[in-house]
Amino acid sequence: MTLEGTNTYVYGADPCVVIDPGTEDVGHLDRVRAAAAERGGIGTVLVTHSHIDHISGADQLGAPVVLAEDGEEHGGLRALATPGHAADHVVYLSADGVCFCGDLVLGLGSTIVPPGGNSLAAFMDSLALLQAEGLELMCPGHGPWITDPEAKLAEYINHRLERERRLVAALDEGENSRAALLAAVWDDVPVELLPMAAMAMEAHLEKLEAEDRLPFALVE
Repeated sequence: MTLEGTNTYVYGADPCVVIDPGTEDVGHLDRVRAAAAERGGIGTVLVTHSHIDHISGADQLGAPVVLAEDGEEHGGLRALATPGHAADHVVYLSADGVCFCGDLVLGLGSTIVPPGGNSLAAFMDSLALLQAEGLELMCPGHGPWITDPEAKLAEYINHRLERERRLVAALDEGENSRAALLAAVWDDVPVELLPMAAMAMEAHLEKLEAEDRLPFALVE
């Protein structure tokens, strides 16, 4: 479970759409059904990506479950492909500047970007796409709403760029040990979160290698 759980959203009316129903908890799903009934019932269940904490209850709401393709529209929301956290990740945008952003951006903390498929480069591109949307509000899959999207997106981008700057500096000094790089660049991370930091470091190293900026092979 991330933060306090997965946020589920009910949007629109006659019928509404449900976004990221998440858990199979009976009480939660009953509350979703009740909220949707007040809006004319559920037309479509939208999911932002296929991670289990976002989709496990999706097929229990009696409506088609859709992980939309880029550019598709459902219930007044436009899908925008935003890979990075997951290869199939999309966000859903309203015409008045609201973004249901799944796990691309969290209400608290930083999103996990696992290595594989140059995911960090894709993640940075996805953040830039959202910057260009002129958003008014972001509704994340975990944590509170983001009322200043411009500042939050800049924070996310600058955080990753600063990690990259420090990693490149350590590599330029000749450090070739993964353990030493992790200790030097992620020195502010609590020990219990170091496995996640090591995953983040691998995504950064993958990006540098793809950009031909990794000066030598690394050891453990």
